[in-house]
Amino acid sequence: MAFLTQLFFHPLGWYHGHQLLVGQMGVDGLLALSIWLTLYSGQLTLANAGFMAIGAYTSVILTGGTTTTGPALAGAHLPLPVAMAVGALLAGAVALIIGLPVLRLKGVFLAIATIGFGEALRFGVILNLGITGKGQGLNNPHATVTSGITPIWLSLALLAFLGWRLTGAKTGRAWAAIREDELAAAAQGINVARYKMVAFVLGAMVAAYAGALGAHLSFLIDSNDYSFTQAIDMLVWAVVGGIAFVIGPIVGAVVLTILPEVLRFTQNYRDVVNGLILIAIILFRPDGLITPGKGTIRRWWRRLAGWRQPARQPAPP
Repeated sequence: MAFLTQLFFHPLGWYHGHQLLVGQMGVDGLLALSIWLTLYSGQLTLANAGFMAIGAYTSVILTGGTTTTGPALAGAHLPLPVAMAVGALLAGAVALIIGLPVLRLKGVFLAIATIGFGEALRFGVILNLGITGKGQGLNNPHATVTSGITPIWLSLALLAFLGWRLTGAKTGRAWAAIREDELAAAAQGINVARYKMVAFVLGAMVAAYAGALGAHLSFLIDSNDYSFTQAIDMLVWAVVGGIAFVIGPIVGAVVLTILPEVLRFTQNYRDVVNGLILIAIILFRPDGLITPGKGTIRRWWRRLAGWRQPARQPAPP
């Protein structure tokens, strides 16, 4: 309870004491946004942990990250924004290549195939190449928490705004039509394969960008940070938050990232309580915490407005 007390009554002190947590919440929000792009278009893909790893390792290598035996890439000291852009573009290129055969699948088969990509990348590439430190990870001497929080949250705000604008554009409407009924969308002249590919590539680039930002919050990056568990976490964030609105997955990511800290007073039972809360959310809010399609935000606003405004008196006869 001390965590919540400090958060509400001493927010500035709480911020200074939990800067890494604040930064991680922003990174997790970006990761949830990356999987929202594919879920919104009706695709259950779990490859974003792999794309996150591409962005993280590429950015650290290109900014001068080192292995235990020396420089990972001699002479590579690119500015961080350039390195992050390279990582995002590389992830987009990889997504385009693997998306050509994989996106022909649907449902659970697509999920299994994309899980396979992430695990193959981790075990077949990252753990076997000297440039990635093999199983020992990479040292990141340029990591910083204080200066990294602002870019993370500004990026999250900007990408959330762009995602919101995209849902009202032609591409967003096409994604919604594909999600509801792929055959009907194709019958209306929508190029289903192209729009699904666009969502897949954009999601990969956002995940890689988030991975690059997250990697520079830590002095050591490890392949275990990009495992199957991370992919499942992203999916849970999006489902708990709700995919009907772009803010939903971000809210889900922030809530579930901060929840273990809030439940720290439960000590050894923290994971049990965390799981029970997740079950309760799925049972009582199956569409997610944020469901504007059913008027949730509007209903909350009306309740607040009704509480703040005095009741109207009936007109005299």
